[in-house]
Amino acid sequence: MGLVGADNWIIDLAEVNRRYLRGGAAPFVNSMQEFIEGGTKSLNLAKKAAQYVTSGDPTRLRKLARIGAAVQLGRVRLLAPIPWPRKNVVCLGINYQEHIDEGARARQITVNTPEAPVFFTKPATSVIGQQGKVVHHKATGRLDYEVELAVVMGKKGRDIPKDKVFDHVFGYTICLDMTARDLQRRHGQWFKGKALDTFCPIGPWIVHKSALPDPHSLRLICRVNGETMQDGNTRDMIFDIPTTIESLSAGMTLEPGDIISTGTPSGVGFARVPPLFLKPGDKVEGEVEGVGTLHVEIAAA
Repeated sequence: MGLVGADNWIIDLAEVNRRYLRGGAAPFVNSMQEFIEGGTKSLNLAKKAAQYVTSGDPTRLRKLARIGAAVQLGRVRLLAPIPWPRKNVVCLGINYQEHIDEGARARQITVNTPEAPVFFTKPATSVIGQQGKVVHHKATGRLDYEVELAVVMGKKGRDIPKDKVFDHVFGYTICLDMTARDLQRRHGQWFKGKALDTFCPIGPWIVHKSALPDPHSLRLICRVNGETMQDGNTRDMIFDIPTTIESLSAGMTLEPGDIISTGTPSGVGFARVPPLFLKPGDKVEGEVEGVGTLHVEIAAA
């Protein structure tokens, strides 16, 4: 369980707590799931660890590095922040009007703006992390990309009203909603085409909500092989985060560590002229302002 700090150093919270902060037993630093469940205790420990490293002795980082309690970001492989979510990742479909419009044009059909959030899910088996390999399964010939802001819940709740939603949010990450368009159309719903193994890259980390006070004004960019394909902004969501979580939590308990991906802007592959579908060897980047950039590569089956 690491804290990304200044100059891209990752601080091992468990080691720093054990060796230097004398914090005693802290099971909530063993994994991100436990950290989120730890609530205020977790955040206080993270703040103390950051203060320990950045104040006082300027050689502390080097000392921590010698004992393996700090390491440069470029020297590690990041897993998904929550590598095995306890529940399916919840996603929103058609939550940006321009994405609705481009899909309707491409398919030559009429698609109405939804009156309520449209939900589907991705199973835990679809989750991978930074620099992961998205498998181009033999089941599909039309693999597409979608960059999205994802919300990570921090507090349990049901029937959460809009004005209390951010009390229940822990932070934000990036989701690449990989989609087999042919399966999506063939099966008449979205789960199968979006739920294949490796089809839910998440990362590179989670940014706490205190660092992103306005999640409704963030630029989203998706690049394929360095070329920008999607360039949108979360201000254009049809259903904002409070509306989404109020709707989702109605009669259904949301818990710490639940991940909710909030939909994608226009520029997806199937709606381009000509259509652009991913192939093995392609590199996909999903960037969200204030969060970071998630990199994956498409791999042959």
